[in-house]
Amino acid sequence: MTEPIRFNHPSIEGRELDYIAQAVEHGHTSSSGPFSKQVSDLLCDAHGAADVLLTTSCTDALEMSALLLDRRPGDTVIVPSFTFVSTALAFAREGFGIVFADIEEHTLGIDPDHVAALVDDTTRAILVVHYGGIAADVDAVLGHVGGRADLIEDNAHGLFATHRGKPLGTFGRFATLSFHETKNFVCGEGGALIVNEESDVARAHVLHDKGTNRRAFMLGEVDKYSWQDTGSSFGLSEINAAYLLGQLEARERITRKRKAVFDAYLERLEAPGAAYGLTLPSVTAGSVPGYHLFHVLLPDPQIRDRVLVEMRDRGVQATFHYVPLHSSPGGRRFAARQTECPVTESVSRRLIRLPFHNRMEIGDVDRVVDTLLELLGEYT
Repeated sequence: MTEPIRFNHPSIEGRELDYIAQAVEHGHTSSSGPFSKQVSDLLCDAHGAADVLLTTSCTDALEMSALLLDRRPGDTVIVPSFTFVSTALAFAREGFGIVFADIEEHTLGIDPDHVAALVDDTTRAILVVHYGGIAADVDAVLGHVGGRADLIEDNAHGLFATHRGKPLGTFGRFATLSFHETKNFVCGEGGALIVNEESDVARAHVLHDKGTNRRAFMLGEVDKYSWQDTGSSFGLSEINAAYLLGQLEARERITRKRKAVFDAYLERLEAPGAAYGLTLPSVTAGSVPGYHLFHVLLPDPQIRDRVLVEMRDRGVQATFHYVPLHSSPGGRRFAARQTECPVTESVSRRLIRLPFHNRMEIGDVDRVVDTLLELLGEYT
């Protein structure tokens, strides 16, 4: 029997297990240990950030950014409807009204023109998601907003990707990262908050340290630390940080592997895809993507559903992606007002994500593509 092609398969790429053993032997396995510092320093240098704080998840990092905004009565945030629930949930939990924006079909990032139509005096921040590690049109978003609201980047998909020579995650006041097992660089569960403005660093650490001024105490700025503000236990364990360091040290090798898979899909699907009316990923001009996933958009939702079922039956674990947030029960509950997101609805019904991970061989790509094209030939 042919082995199934898994949608995702986390892999050890370097010294992950060695570093975990060192962390255990060192005796510091909670947050804020030496491995955490190495990871934070590496990410800080890569982004030219004021600071990077490791968290237990990207959701936690988003929640920290929501807390750092200091919500005022009536404040709203603009969030793309085509994203994971955490992008909106983190701000709804803090009491912000959510205003859902549509996306552009070519990047699947937030539509700057829709943002321009939605922004008003209540808008506190705009959340930009770099889908698949491909840069959203941050230039146009910033141009439309004109400093009236903060930009926050949900960059769960795009660590080490760039736009106009700048790393994704450096265009906004804050950015967030994910190290969930489905991402490019993993530690099981983990995330990070990128703080791009020095004025936010001190309070970010207070929130990160359960609302205390522990960092000031550790720096010798106060003689004891105490409860100062709101916050939570956001810190990533040293065990996870140790594993993550091994992954990040292998970032060039990991990126080469993923680029090879992305390029192989693109090369094999470009010509036949046009014949079947497929839309393939489109990288923004002047950008280098993060190679997080490879998606195709089929012209017909019903064919998409049939193809997905048949691909899985034939051992190719392809899948769909986000269900639009604006039409979900939670989205309707927390929305500040109703908005129309027709591109999101269309994309959600037509999108297939193909298997994509570090262990994929070119032969696996060939099998995925052959299966997809065979089914399209049957159904179109």
